[in-house]
Amino acid sequence: MFTGTKIDEALYEELEAALLMADTGTQATAHLLDDLKRRVKAEKATEPTAVKRLLTEAIADLLRPLEKALPIGAQADGPTVLMVAGVNGAGKTTTIGKLTWHLSHAGATVLLAAADTFRAAAREQLGVWADRNTVDIVSQEGGDPAAVSFDAVSAGRARGKDVVIVDTAGRLPTQLHLMEELKKIKRVVQKADATAPHEVLLVIDGNTGQNALAQVKAFDQALGLTGLVVTKLDGTAKGGVLAAIAMWAREQQRSVPVYFIGVGEQLDDLQTFQAHEFAQALLA
Repeated sequence: MFTGTKIDEALYEELEAALLMADTGTQATAHLLDDLKRRVKAEKATEPTAVKRLLTEAIADLLRPLEKALPIGAQADGPTVLMVAGVNGAGKTTTIGKLTWHLSHAGATVLLAAADTFRAAAREQLGVWADRNTVDIVSQEGGDPAAVSFDAVSAGRARGKDVVIVDTAGRLPTQLHLMEELKKIKRVVQKADATAPHEVLLVIDGNTGQNALAQVKAFDQALGLTGLVVTKLDGTAKGGVLAAIAMWAREQQRSVPVYFIGVGEQLDDLQTFQAHEFAQALLA
């Protein structure tokens, strides 16, 4: 696409189709193409090869507000409490395991809360991650998710932990009774620590395209999201939906950063999100 002889409307039409295929969505695609045309004109670019660099810069600038480090240890009294949500199959519990590894290697002490009592074997799966990372876990067989969360935050404070990660049940935004349970977990956590949860993270599967944006909107409405983790970007996922999410956040005048992206199965394959690197990979 970038090896043609001239910059013309046909090139822009090809780019539009490619961006839409990469799940950027109509609004973000229109924004990026308008931005690209301004950059081409300002630089007086004549070679299509320059368009790739300019489009990379346009995408990176759109995504840059999503680039932020996960704040840990900002609380003067008690642990940083992370509440993690996501639909079944997004890789939520696996992401928590990798995040625990990441935080532990950064010197933080972590306690896990097995509050996903809805899915069979979820508690056992989180227990395996706790063993692999040699961290404490609070779990109850058949226990109430909110009660488990309360106990975990209280235990984290009593044991002097730096971070408490609450694993909640995977659910679809259309499962209203389960979304209400999520809200209850958040309320009960606040009873254990009035300032918690300090982060409400949504794990989204990079393969789900525009459906990921719908999930962000639904979970944000229910919980007030503070950040995202995007998984499975090592497969067929294009990841362009992050451009759509960036446009939504801009419209809402909200900060919903992407703290991490998952690019593989290994423990260290959870990487911090870098807007420019991501833009380069999107166009690679």
